[in-house]
Amino acid sequence: MAGTTWVVVADGSRARIFETPGLKLDLREIEDLVNVVPSGGRLSEKDREKFARTVADYIEQGRLHQRYQRLRFAAEPKFLGMLHAHLSEETRRLTFEEISEDLSALDAREIEAHLRKH
Repeated sequence: MAGTTWVVVADGSRARIFETPGLKLDLREIEDLVNVVPSGGRLSEKDREKFARTVADYIEQGRLHQRYQRLRFAAEPKFLGMLHAHLSEETRRLTFEEISEDLSALDAREIEAHLRKH
């Protein structure tokens, strides 16, 4: 059995987590995390950093509960760096691909098509 892969598609305001069997690109969305805009109307770097911690915690919990065996990231470059800073070494070792692009606004089929190119 190839196990389950989580595909994390994110930017500073939204993170969508998909799972797929093995390395196939048959994405099924399992979580849609949204960074709520503060009353001022704009996300600050502090808000994005806090959201990166929230997303990383979700990914860490998934690893601890053995919900996936591999990770694949497609994230806005700066946010990808923020995520990395909050992931444990054990979780980072499960990453087999990182794409420094923001695909969070695309639907699942468009994301699949984009990931096939990589």
